[in-house]
Amino acid sequence: MHAPENLRKRVAALFAQDMDQRIEDDLFDALARDVFTFQFESCAPYRAFCTRRGITPADVTRWFEVPAVPTAAFKELPLVSGNPNNAELVFQTSGTTSGEERRGIHYVLDGALYRGSLLPTFRAFVLPDVNSMRMLSLVLPAAQAPHSSLSYMVQTVIDTFGASGSTYCIDSQHGIDVDGVLKQFDVAIDAAEPVCILATSLAMVHMVEALEQRNLEVSLPRGSRIMDTGGYKGKTRTIPAEQLRDLYSDLLGIPPEACVNEYGMTEMLSQFYDAALRDQTLGRERSAAPIKRGPPWVRSRAVDPETLEAVTPGEPGILHHFDLANLFSIASLQTEDLGRVRADGIELLGRLPGAAPRGCSIAMDILLDRRS
Repeated sequence: MHAPENLRKRVAALFAQDMDQRIEDDLFDALARDVFTFQFESCAPYRAFCTRRGITPADVTRWFEVPAVPTAAFKELPLVSGNPNNAELVFQTSGTTSGEERRGIHYVLDGALYRGSLLPTFRAFVLPDVNSMRMLSLVLPAAQAPHSSLSYMVQTVIDTFGASGSTYCIDSQHGIDVDGVLKQFDVAIDAAEPVCILATSLAMVHMVEALEQRNLEVSLPRGSRIMDTGGYKGKTRTIPAEQLRDLYSDLLGIPPEACVNEYGMTEMLSQFYDAALRDQTLGRERSAAPIKRGPPWVRSRAVDPETLEAVTPGEPGILHHFDLANLFSIASLQTEDLGRVRADGIELLGRLPGAAPRGCSIAMDILLDRRS
C-alpha cells in the first residue's frame, strides 16, 4: 500500500483535471484499489464488514468490486479511516425523520480534500461561463449551522466565487428574509448585474409561494441562475421539479437551463449537478433526459435492490458511488437513491420507498452484526 500522504497527493492531483476528461480505467482502478486497501486497514468496522463478505484488498481488481457501505450506516458507526478526534470538520445529516440521536455523522479528517473536490465541480456546472458572480444564499451560514455540509459548501463557494455584494438572506432565528431577498433582486436589476441564488429546493418553494401571495413577478438580469438542492415539498403543497422550473421562469425570469439542481449527500465529498447549463455554454446538444454529472474522480453504477448485482446499463437500480475524495472515510457508498447510469451521466428517479429491499437490508445487517 502507498503511504497515506503519497495516496492523498495522487487523489488531490485529480482535482486539477478537466471536468470532461475521463480518467483512464486502469488509473482509476489502481487508485480505487489503493484507497480500498488504506480504508480496509484504517477503519475497523469497514474491515469487519468486508471480511464478513469474504472480500479483502487481494480480491479486488476493479473499483466496483470494492464493498459498498450503505449511507444509513453512518448513523450507526464511526466510519472514518483514521481517528475521528482528528476530524477538521464534522458533518451531520439532518435527522428530520429519525430524531437527533439518529443523525448520520461524516468525520472529515482533511477539509482541503473536500474543498478541492467541490470547487472545480461547482465552477464547471454552475459557473461555466463566468469567473465570479454576485451570490444570494438562502442556505444558513456555516457559523449558524456548523455541522451542515451544505452550509459549509455554500460558504466555501461564496468565499471563492462570490462577487462584491454577495450576501445571505436567511438566519437560524427568523428563517428566510423575503423582504431582504426582494431588495437584493432590486439591487441586481438596477445594476443590471446577474445573481446566482443558492438555496434548498424547499427554500425556493417558500420564495415562489411568497411571490405568488404578493402577486409579484421580477425579471432578474440575463445570466442569473439558481443552484438548488433537495426536495420540493412546501408548507401548502408539493411542487414537482418541472413545475418549479416553470415558476422560476415565470416569476424570476430565469430559464430552465439556468436552474442547476445539485445532488449530493453528507456522506460524500463530491457532488453531481444538472448538466444543461454547462452543455449549453459549451455548445453541446442537450440530453433528452434530465442528466446529472459529477467529477471524473467519481464513478457510479446502478444495482438491483434485492441482489445488489449490477443491472443492465440504462436500467433503473440503486445507485452506488465510488468517490476518491472520500479518502479518509469510506469511498464506496450504497445510497438510498434510485436512478439510471447512462453514458453521459446519471438520471435520478427518486428515493427508495418504504423499508429497505432485501439486498440493502442484508448489507446493513452484516455491518451492524460486526459493530462490536
